[in-house]
Order: sequence, then structure tokens, then C-alpha cells
Amino acid sequence: MEVTQLLINAQSIDGTVRKHAEESLKQFQEQNLAGFLLSLAGELANDDKPVDSRKLAGLVLKNALDAKEQHRKYELVQRWLSLDMSTKSQIRAFLLKTLSSPVPDVRSTASQVIAKVAGIELPQKQWPELIGSLLSNIHQLPAHVKQATLETLGYLCEEVSPDVVEQEHVNKILTAVVQGMNAAEGNNDVRLAATRALYMALGFAQANFNNDMERDYIMRVVCEATLSPEVKIRQAAFECLVSIASTYYEKLAHYMQDIFNITAKAVREDDESVALQAIEFWSSICDEEIDILEEYGGEFTGDSDVPCFYFTKQALPALVPLLLETLLKQEEDQDLDEGAWNIAMAGGTCLGLVARAVGDDIVPHVMPFIEEKISKPDWREREAATYAFGSILEGPSADKLMTIVNAALTFMLNALTKDPSNHVKDTTAWTLGRIFEFLHGSTIETPIITQANCQQIITVLIQTMKDAPNVAEKACGALYFLAQGYEDIGPNSPLTPFFQEIIQSLLAVAHREDATESRLRTAAYEALNEVVRCSTDETSTMVLQLVPVIMLELHNTLEGEKLSSDEREKQNELQGLLCGCLQVIIQKLGSEPTKYVFMQYADQMMGLFLRVFGCRSATAHEEAMLAIGALAYAAGPDFAKYMPEFYKYLEMGLQNFEEYQVCAVTVGVVGDSCRALEDKILPYCDGIMTQLLKDLSSNQLHRSVKPPIFSCFGDIALAIGENFEKYLMYSMPMLQSAAELSAHASGADDEMTEYTNSLRNGILEAYSGIFQGFKNSPKTQLLIPYAPHILQFLDSIYMEKDMDEVVMKTAIGVLGDLADTLGSHVGGLIQQSVSSKEFLNECLSSDDHTIKEAAEWAKHAITRAISV
Repeated sequence: MEVTQLLINAQSIDGTVRKHAEESLKQFQEQNLAGFLLSLAGELANDDKPVDSRKLAGLVLKNALDAKEQHRKYELVQRWLSLDMSTKSQIRAFLLKTLSSPVPDVRSTASQVIAKVAGIELPQKQWPELIGSLLSNIHQLPAHVKQATLETLGYLCEEVSPDVVEQEHVNKILTAVVQGMNAAEGNNDVRLAATRALYMALGFAQANFNNDMERDYIMRVVCEATLSPEVKIRQAAFECLVSIASTYYEKLAHYMQDIFNITAKAVREDDESVALQAIEFWSSICDEEIDILEEYGGEFTGDSDVPCFYFTKQALPALVPLLLETLLKQEEDQDLDEGAWNIAMAGGTCLGLVARAVGDDIVPHVMPFIEEKISKPDWREREAATYAFGSILEGPSADKLMTIVNAALTFMLNALTKDPSNHVKDTTAWTLGRIFEFLHGSTIETPIITQANCQQIITVLIQTMKDAPNVAEKACGALYFLAQGYEDIGPNSPLTPFFQEIIQSLLAVAHREDATESRLRTAAYEALNEVVRCSTDETSTMVLQLVPVIMLELHNTLEGEKLSSDEREKQNELQGLLCGCLQVIIQKLGSEPTKYVFMQYADQMMGLFLRVFGCRSATAHEEAMLAIGALAYAAGPDFAKYMPEFYKYLEMGLQNFEEYQVCAVTVGVVGDSCRALEDKILPYCDGIMTQLLKDLSSNQLHRSVKPPIFSCFGDIALAIGENFEKYLMYSMPMLQSAAELSAHASGADDEMTEYTNSLRNGILEAYSGIFQGFKNSPKTQLLIPYAPHILQFLDSIYMEKDMDEVVMKTAIGVLGDLADTLGSHVGGLIQQSVSSKEFLNECLSSDDHTIKEAAEWAKHAITRAISV
């Protein structure tokens, strides 16, 4: 059957026809990849073929070049690169031809496929003529071809990293794009494609933004495009401004007055889609300034490397009134729609960022609005005033806000019980939560919550939990932060007299018929967990009474009859919440003096957790696993009795590549079990180590799970001591190759640096556990051959100078472990090591006392090793 018919059948309503076509396509792909891709490209390029088959041909072609999972993507890239040159040339020619097709959808698909091919080939120095051929005579082309070419350039910039495109080509791309945006360009489709392409290309424009003339020109064209008669072009132009705000913040001073005028006009008068982007511009400016101020702290000297231009502060008198106006444009039912996003919400979010960027300065600009509107008959005015108040609570100092908040508290508690508007109550409860989050806790000098008002606050919150789900959910959130503020209170908590009532009210909320609306049930359990976590010993008997209640709830979710998929999803979510709740209780009661009474429930609890593994839900598995980890920690050596039954689930968790969070949590629980059982874990270690080594060599497992696996080697070695001998020949080479990789992987970007540091930390924790495990055993000499490599690793990460504090502490600890376990065998090596002396001195003078203590211990161990 020809490919056209297969592609049409693959979209058939008839399931059998569709399945047969999909299987035939798959077979074609597996048997003859070159022929398959060529026929797809030919289909896409052929204007005589049906639009539907052409679109699907393009989509299948695109999916043959790219995938979400890294390992799959790598395979597809290798397969494309291994095709012979003539096949690739024919496919490229078909794709470029398609850009002049009269059918818009087909052109757009070809643009995306060309960009995917470029993403693979340009870094390999293949298809070097692509950009030149796209740009040649672009201005003589018919409008629809010009539009498709610009769209292709945009996608290409999205796929390819700037360092693979020569500056000469970048200049040509930007010239073509900016000319396409120009008001002189009569065709709106072309202008829109050009504006969207500029958005993608901004990351390439570093050199151009450093040149005053070129930057002025780009900025002028973008600002002109924000005034286009076409709404989509205006929106795309503002999206460019938003991106410029974060990418080229330091180049904006000259343009800010004009941009303020443009954004203000858009916020007040334009279509919502455009106004939202105009607000987003100011949110981005605030984000930049918040980051700069956090990184550099305090005021700047004139010659600082990263100047903060204080754009937000300068714009305050005009910007704040603009944002306050937006708060009055609420939508009737925005509180009931979880995904709602409109101009009032965007304005409030931006106001919150302004408060964080300028601190105390915002308060006088917002207070008159609040005072004027808070008691107005129109709910919109009352809600806007409350929202404005809630938005500025993070940023200004406690001193600046205290008197206002104290005055507002009674008013708000009143509004929660008496205001007729659901909107106003929703926002009021949210604002109370923000007050408790930012202005209540051990660090605040004058407490907002006193003996005088505590009773009223709790009574009102408990009453509000009976309100509509969206309002009740915010009340649970407020209670969460109220409890959290008493985390470090000492033996007596002001919440103790109300503890029983709070717990009962939260359980009642969780059982409401409508508890699945507005995340209410989740919020109730989160609040319950926080109230329990922050409770004191005075209430431990009440927490103990909660155990059978929660266990019964969990038991009931496991007894469910046949459920619809929607009901099952809610059931799984509930199981996760209940396991999470039990985990918090285990951590609370699993130590003296309550441990003995509490552990009578352990068997039943473990039985329930194991049954949760029988349900198919990653969230529930993850929570049950975490709860078991907590139980292992509490039970200590007694946990051994659960291992025969639990082990198979532990193995299943370690094999769960798909839901890698479950795998990561399971690795953590292996560590908990090792600490609890010590050498009683030995019978299970072969199976565990085999699976961990498999996990490490798999390219399907998400990279974030690998650092904890290395740490886990350390936990196992600490637990079983010299019995770890038989795993050395497998684990040590893995640690070595990972160490080499992580020593020089830094510098790409913040995310990579963070990952590299967590990988280094995992490797170091493994070494540390292995050395400590073998200490004082006759088999320590088995570790001597590995010492030079470990010292070399410590040298190289010290030289890279990008260790974070956590790695620094673990690294100096490993240096000490090495000396402590191997003594005179490594004394000489440590003395010869390039940087261990410098590293040790740096750690000894660290401000972080934990690093300093680790370094002092390491110094003694090294001195002993050298003096022997």
C-alpha cells in the first residue's frame, strides 16, 4: 500500500483500520529507515497529495528526529547521522521545496522539521549552506514563502545553540527578521512570523545588543511593532520586550521611559492578551532586580560589575497606580477555575514582585488605595483593596508593616465571617495566610498573634473552613502558616488548647462531599500535617489518638470496589495524602518518650503501606515509600522483621525507571533501611547492589537519581563494613569514571553546576561510607590502590573552584576518612597532593562552623597518618 493511503488510514475513525496502518508504518520504518523518511519527505513536498496525509507525514518525520527522553533522542540523532549522504540531500531538498507550498499548515510543519534537522546537523558542521539558502533573495520571495522562511529561521534559532552559528550568519538572520517586522512590510502574516522569529533569535543577538546603533534599531522596530493594528503582532512584540527585559536588562536604561509609556497604554487600553504581556514586562524587570539585589546584597557602589538600575523604584509613582487599576478588572468566577489567569491576577502578581524589588518604598504608594476601597459597597473594590494588601506583604520590613497589619487583622477576621462576597472572603483568607507566612514566627520581634487574639483567629479560621471550597481551601492554607510560625516555640505552644478542635475540624473538612473541589482535601491534610509536625510534647497523646483514625481511612481506600478512572485517581491522591500524614506522625512519635506506645501500631501500618504498593499510582507509591523510610528509622534493628515481605517492593521501586521520582525515593529508603538494620541488611545486599549498579549503567534513568545512588553505596558500606569487599570491584570503577566526569563538567550553566555538585557530593558520600565501613578491619589494605585516584579527584574539584558548601564539607570529610582509615599508607600521598594543604586551610578558616569542625577532625587524622 502506498504511503499516502497508510497516512490517511492512520487517522481513520475505525480503530482496526487505524491500528493496521500504524503497524504498517512502524514496520516500514524498522525495515527501511532511509526509504521511510524519504517517502515521508516526498509526501510532505507534493502539492497534489491530500493535506491530511501531508501534515501527518511531516509530524511522523519530525518525531523520527526528536524525542523527549534523552536516551531515545540520542538514538534518533545517531540514526539520522548514519543515513547516506544522498538520502539526506534528497530529504533536505524536499523540505526546502515545501516552504513554497500554498498550504499554510504544510509550510509550518516543514519549518519545524527543517529546524530539527538543523539542530542535529549544524553542530556536526553538516548542511552548512542551509542558512545561506534560506536567506538568499528572501526579499524577492512571494509573501507566503517569505512568511514560511522567517518561521523556519525562528524555529532554527530555538533548536540550535548560538555557538554553532557564525556571527556573520547571525547578522544576516537578524537583518532579515527585523526587515520583515518593519512597518514597510505590507503583509501581516510576514510581520507576525518575523516578530515571532525575533523572539526566538534574541539569544543570538549578544554582539548586536552590544552595538549602540544596532540595538537602537532593533528596539525601535520592536516598539513600533507594539503599535501594529494587528493584535497578534502587538502581543508577539511585547513577548520580545519581555524576553529583552531578562536577557539584556543592563542595556535598557536609554529606552525605559518609552517602554513605560507603551506598556501603560497597552495595560489600560489594549486587548487582554497584549495587556498581560505588557504587565509581564514589568514582572521580568522586577525579577531581574530582585535577583541582582539578592546576589549582591544592599546598595551598589558606582563602579559595581552588575549595576542595578532601580528601574522599578524610579517607575513607582506611575507603575503602582497602573497596577492597582488592573486589580479592579476581576472576572466573576476566577476563584473557581484553577487555571485562571487574567489582567487582575497578573497585576497583583506584578505588584507582589514590585514589593520584593523596592521593599518599604511601596507601602505609601499602596496604602491610600487600600484605605479608600476596603469598605466600599462594590465587592470589586473591597476585593482589589484586600488583594493589594496581601500582595505587598513580602518585601517591606516587618517594622514598616506591623502597625498596618495589626490594625487590619480585626477587620479581616470580621470580613471572613460577615462579607457577603465569596471573592472578598477568598482573597481575605489568602491575605491572612500571607500575614502568617511573612510576619509571624520566631524571628519577628513583636508578635501579631497574642493571647488576646489567638482564640478569635482560630475560631474564625475553623468557621471559614465550612465555607465554599475555594474559601475553605485558603483558610486551611492560613492555618498551615499559623502552625508553622510556632515551629521553634519550645515546650508550650499557644495552639495546644485548641489542638483537638483544630484536628477534628481539619478531618471534617477532608470528609466534605465537595472536598475534591479547589484542592480542598489536599489543603486540609497539608494543614493537618503541619499542625502535627509543629506540635509539642504536650499534645503527643492526642497525636497518638490520631493514628488509628488515619490508619482506618487508609484501610478504607484499599477496600474500594471497582472504581471509574476518575474516582481511582482521587482515591490514589487520597492514599498519598494519608501515607504522607502517617509519615509525619511516625517522625513525631517514633522517638522517646512516645516510641514504645506508638510502635504497637507498626505491624498494621507496615501492612497497609505494602498494600498501597498494590495500587497503580506513582504518587501513592512515593508517599508510602517515604513513610516506610520514617518507620525504618523509628524501628531501628526491629525493622528486620518486615524485610522479607518488603524487599520485593524495594526491588520494584529500584527498577521503576519510568517514574523516576519513585526510584529516587526508594534509593533513599535503602539508605534508611541500612541505618536501621546495620549488618542485618546483609542478606539483601546482593540484590540491592545488583539493581543499583544496573540503574547507574542505564541511560534510561533520569540523571537526578544517580547522585543518591552513589550516596547509597556509602550507606550500604557503613552498614555491612568489610562485607562490602565483594562489591568493591564493581562499585569503585563506577565511582572513578563518575568522578572524572564530574570534576570537569562545570561552567555550562547554573543548572549544570548544581547537578555537578550533587553528583560530586554523592560520589564523596560513597567514598566516605566505604572508608568508615572498613575502618579497623584487617581488610583495609584493599582500599589502598584507590587512594591516589581519590586524592586526584579532591585536587581537581578544589582546582575548579566551584564547589558549594555541602560538597566542601563532604570533601574535607573524605580527606579525613582517607587518613583515618589508611593511616601511614596514605600519609606520604597526602603530603604530595597538590592542594590538600590549601584546601584544608581554606576549610579551617571557613565561616561555616560545620565545615570548620570537619576540617579540624581531618587535620588531626592527617597529622596522625603523617607522624606514624
